[in-house]
Amino acid sequence: MIRKNIFSRASLIAALALTAHSVQAQDIHFTQFNAVPMVINPAFTGNFDGQWRAAAIYRNQWQSVTIPYVTYGASFDAPLVHDLSIDDYLAGGVQVYEDKAGDGNLTNFTVLASVAYHKFFGKEVNKALSVGFQGGYSEKSIDLSKLYFGDEFLNGTFVPGAGAQQQYLNNRLHYFTVNAGISWAQSVSSNFGYELGVGANNLNQPADGFAKEQNSQAASGLGMRYTAQLGAIWYVSEKFSLRPGVLYQSQNTANEIIAGNEFHYIVGNPEVRSFASAVFAGVWYRTGDAAMITVGGEWKSWRLGLSYDYNLSDLNTASNGNGGFEISLRYIMPNPLDFAHRLVYPCSRF
Repeated sequence: MIRKNIFSRASLIAALALTAHSVQAQDIHFTQFNAVPMVINPAFTGNFDGQWRAAAIYRNQWQSVTIPYVTYGASFDAPLVHDLSIDDYLAGGVQVYEDKAGDGNLTNFTVLASVAYHKFFGKEVNKALSVGFQGGYSEKSIDLSKLYFGDEFLNGTFVPGAGAQQQYLNNRLHYFTVNAGISWAQSVSSNFGYELGVGANNLNQPADGFAKEQNSQAASGLGMRYTAQLGAIWYVSEKFSLRPGVLYQSQNTANEIIAGNEFHYIVGNPEVRSFASAVFAGVWYRTGDAAMITVGGEWKSWRLGLSYDYNLSDLNTASNGNGGFEISLRYIMPNPLDFAHRLVYPCSRF
């Protein structure tokens, strides 16, 4: 049986990320990071207890300030090849998302395809090293007709289309990206496990700019984004567990830290923790940006989550503290063998 329940909650902090910004690009941004683990680290592909996993997420942000930033995401991943070496396995997955932002309808549609190899160690198979690779295609567009340019103001009067600046801009671009990641997971006991990981994205630094090339000068490359994650799951009682996580991320000159904890309580039969009915609530903080809360429930193989951001940045006055709202839904097809005996190691469910 390949489902050794050693993966802990570092995957929790993985998918929150992608909040670093550069002058070349705006990255997507989720509070319920556990819903999109492959966006952050390809090594999290297939990193869950079950036969396959499907998830969807919706985010609406800054509605109180401007035209809202809206992001949709969906993913599917599963083990592909079993028992490559005893319990080792190869997993694959696909992550799709679309992000639309601002008055100019800046849109980013991205498809990511991932593979990850999971190598198990130890007599009780309570350790695993995972290595993942990912290739992605992105298409970005912007509606130039909804933007205002300085040379369109003639004698103090706005004359749409009168300027020449638009001719130096493309309204659409596309590129490919290459990402890689590695993670280490260990179950120290039946009640405590941890996982840590590091990732590097945009290894090929693709050209990412709407400005047309002038004088044979190539467009600026998309900056590499580095991530480091640490998460754990600790059952302080048979039904109640703490699930903390920390994420550090860096892209160009931007850096951020996300930290917090999910409080998880099993309301059903705790014998099979991976699929027991439960409720959860989390408190998280994104440095210099927002405080976030998450709430939701789990029933059999389903997990429904809701979250809200309270803005703490310099935009707080304009936004009245309003940030973003999210809803996510995830389903994991259980492995029938999990119900043949009591699970020994804590499972991440991610």
